[in-house]
Amino acid sequence: MSKRLQNRIGKRIRDLRISKGVSQSQLALMTHMTKSYMSEIEAGKKNLTLRTLQKITTSLGITLEDVFRGM
Repeated sequence: MSKRLQNRIGKRIRDLRISKGVSQSQLALMTHMTKSYMSEIEAGKKNLTLRTLQKITTSLGITLEDVFRGM
């Protein structure tokens, strides 16, 4: 995955998380990840697997399509 795409996906996840009223710490707990790992995802520093992305979308009650919409 390109660095630019990682950044865009991370920002989109952050925006969706905030719109759902979920803190980064809460999302980390819900997905069984550390807060620092979640922070790196949102900052575009981590290359997500589909499994990780699915955990995030399921926890936020959104779809994969929601993440990629408008990108």
